[in-house]
Amino acid sequence: MSEQQIDVLIVDDHPMFRQGLRDLIETDPDLNVVGEASDGDGALKMGAELQPDVILMDINLPTLNGLQVTRQLRDEQEEIRVVMITGYDDPEQVFHAFRAGASAYCPKDITPEALIQTIKAANQGLYVVGERAMTNDQLISWMEEKVSLMPGSLPQDDEEIFEPLTPRQMEVLELVTKGMSNKEIAYELSISHQTVKNHMTAILRKLRCHDRTQAAVYALSHGWIRLDAD
Repeated sequence: MSEQQIDVLIVDDHPMFRQGLRDLIETDPDLNVVGEASDGDGALKMGAELQPDVILMDINLPTLNGLQVTRQLRDEQEEIRVVMITGYDDPEQVFHAFRAGASAYCPKDITPEALIQTIKAANQGLYVVGERAMTNDQLISWMEEKVSLMPGSLPQDDEEIFEPLTPRQMEVLELVTKGMSNKEIAYELSISHQTVKNHMTAILRKLRCHDRTQAAVYALSHGWIRLDAD
């Protein structure tokens, strides 16, 4: 096995899609599949144990979504690269993926050749979207341009537009999608009612949503929360 090989972890809850990715990756001598995970918890465990160079990550996963997993893995392993490969292909989703710490964002209909090149570019420290590879400075400029075109009001703090939802905010948002009131969420998470209100204010600002119903619809429509989740 060559020392130059790029170790890849595949994370997707569809076995057939994982197998397709494995078959593709194994055609390239520079790439090596070190494992597969079918949900967010498994991705965190395998990411810590195997320490791959690159993770191919779906967003819509059981247990934890791909954005949550990406942020936690990147907090723990700064050198790891995450390539989001998902069916939820829209400009805002791309933006959230990079905010969470992803290095690349690909639709599931990406060509095999482009995906392989994206994996290699991400491993080199570049950021890729729409098959365009960018440096960190170029990515920031790209994100600022995209933000200016998004509907809705922007956070007053310029830094905040680049902050992903915190783990606690994601927990609150998931409970909102289940129809819980702020009081019920406070009880469920053992936090104060005011803390829940503060989290909701931040969630609405970061997602540029007007109310909790809109935020819930946003999370569901982007695959952050699964309807079949317990």
